[in-house]
Amino acid sequence: MRSTTDQTKPRISFITPFTVQLLCWLVMTVVVVGLFFWSATANYSNLSSTLLGTTKALLLPGQTSHGHYQIELACNACHTANMGVKQDACLSCHQEELKLARDTHPAKKFDDPGNAARLKVLDAQKCITCHREHVPEHTHPMGLSLPTDYCYHCHQGVMTERPSHADFAFNSCATAGCHNYHDNRALYENFLQKHVGEMDVVDNPHVREPDRATLSPDVALSAADQDAPEPHRAEGRLLHDWAQTLHARAGVNCQACHVADKQSGWQDAVSHHTCAKCHAGEVAGWLQGHHGMRVARDLPPMTPAEARLPMKPARAHEQLDCSSCHGGHRFDTQYAAAEACMTCHNDAHTLAWKHSSHAELWTRAGAGQGAPGTGVACATCHLPRCENESGKVVVQHNQNDNLRPNEKMIRSVCMQCHGIAFSIDSLADANLVKACFAGRSQTQIKSVEMVREWFETKAKKRANRKAKTGGS
Repeated sequence: MRSTTDQTKPRISFITPFTVQLLCWLVMTVVVVGLFFWSATANYSNLSSTLLGTTKALLLPGQTSHGHYQIELACNACHTANMGVKQDACLSCHQEELKLARDTHPAKKFDDPGNAARLKVLDAQKCITCHREHVPEHTHPMGLSLPTDYCYHCHQGVMTERPSHADFAFNSCATAGCHNYHDNRALYENFLQKHVGEMDVVDNPHVREPDRATLSPDVALSAADQDAPEPHRAEGRLLHDWAQTLHARAGVNCQACHVADKQSGWQDAVSHHTCAKCHAGEVAGWLQGHHGMRVARDLPPMTPAEARLPMKPARAHEQLDCSSCHGGHRFDTQYAAAEACMTCHNDAHTLAWKHSSHAELWTRAGAGQGAPGTGVACATCHLPRCENESGKVVVQHNQNDNLRPNEKMIRSVCMQCHGIAFSIDSLADANLVKACFAGRSQTQIKSVEMVREWFETKAKKRANRKAKTGGS
């Protein structure tokens, strides 16, 4: 037997509980940091969208604004690899819109040395000065994250120069019907002055119709002309619907949409890329709005379940594409203009349309009892008819284009039927908007009357100066 002195001496262990905790902490740190950068820069096209989407959603630092929540999982659209904000990220989407709006506060305006003092108060050369994301507690309508009195810091002189403004609150500049920071096309003084005194409803109110392509009867197709291969040949209602469309009348056969190229062969589902071959402008607009902006960023298509407005539960998980509104083979623009919207949207504004005078006009026009262009559907206001670069009237498929601020509707939609003061008052009445304009506005915006008084005052001053100088 061994003596106690020969027994093995206890060894000192370096694997202590603290060491285990430290190693776990280091491993978790590496995993979390790696996961953060991976999820911020990864692309949905080559990864599991469910896993990636869940990971990114968990890492969001705060709720995204209404304008960007549909693409909040495309972090690299706005952020650099080290999660800084790309200086040109905003302009990559909004530059053309600001150009068309004749932006009243473009960044180049503040290159003028005379505005250096103003830049010390508000760095108006950077979009993120006013529009920060992921700060819901500071975010106001229009995605503005500044206090709402920001106008006053540069324009406080207006309160002394114009007696009509003396009693206005510091944060009232952007009240509906007065001023917008970027887009004042329907609100600037000279424009308002030209439309002073207009009637609530103009003479011959109607919405302009989009220009249609001239069709030749030589290329028109009938049901017997379909060129789908045998396993996919259409029949019955589907074939009848296609044969009645403008597609058939324009010579667009089955394979033109269902066969992208010889290598891919027949595809039952038709992507927006196929539609864009003939409808590039419409698809481009769709990709800019909430309906298509996820697709533009290589994210899975939007579903109604992901919207922040109330939606019909039955449509919650249906992915949106061109055929969501235009059908598979009918391409019925009458259906797409109203009924298609109501198959998904379930908010008060949408539901109230059927009880409005606009809907009554739409029904009458559809039944041939009203003049062309007198009906007003969802698409009349939210997919306005605009002139493109070639001067043709086309449908703007970015359904968010004239929503925020809603005064953007005045020139493109409202004034085709209504006077300027009536339009401003109606859009400023939140309850009337909710009721889809069923009734009259209970809100009165004084901007048109103030403009009239301002021009009259200036005319009197000019007349007095002439009288004092003998008319010279």
